Amino acid sequence: MFAMIIHMPMAKMVLVYSLVVLGLALTCNAATYMVGDSSGWDVSTDLDTWAQDKKFVVGDLLIFQYSSSQSVDEVKKEDFDSCNTTNVIRTFTNGNTTVPLTEPGTRYFVCGNKLYCLGGMKLQVNVEGNKANSPIGSPRAQPGGTLSQPSSKSNNPASVIPTSAGFAYGGRDSIVMAFIGSVATMLWVVQV
Repeated sequence: MFAMIIHMPMAKMVLVYSLVVLGLALTCNAATYMVGDSSGWDVSTDLDTWAQDKKFVVGDLLIFQYSSSQSVDEVKKEDFDSCNTTNVIRTFTNGNTTVPLTEPGTRYFVCGNKLYCLGGMKLQVNVEGNKANSPIGSPRAQPGGTLSQPSSKSNNPASVIPTSAGFAYGGRDSIVMAFIGSVATMLWVVQV
C-alpha cells in the first residue's frame, strides 16, 4: 500500500508527460520538400508545376540541391518578378541548402544567375500557418516518400520526407506511437 502511495505522484507526472507528448504529436507533422524532386534546383526543372499541388506550412523544410556553379537567392516580390539579384535578402551557395519555413507568408527564391532566373529558375512558396489550424482534408503532400538524389532531369512526383521533433512518423501514426509509449511508460511505473 505504501509503495502505491509513493508512486501515485509519479503516475500523475507520467500522465501529464504523456499528454504533453500526445499534444506535440498532433502538431509535429512537418514535411521536407526536395525542391524540383529528382531534377533539383535546375534551369530545366518546371518549378511552377512542381510547387503547384503542394501546401507549404510553418515547420516544413525546403531542400535545394544544385551544382556548384549555381546559387539560391531569397528576394522580395519585386525582385522575384524582375529576376533582380542585386538586392537579395539571403544567398546560399553550398549546393545543398535547407531552408526552414518559420512563419506564414510568401517566400521568393531565384537563381543567382539572372539568365537562368529569366528562364524559369525561380520559386514562389506560399507558407500557411500552423498545421494544427489547417482544415481537415485539405490537399497536402503526404509524408513518407523517399529522398532521392537529383540525377535525372524529369519531374517526378514530390518526394516528401517526414520530419518532426523526434518522431519518425507523421499525423495519425505520431498519435498512435505517442499513445503506445505513454501506456508502456505508465505500466513500467506501476510495476516499479
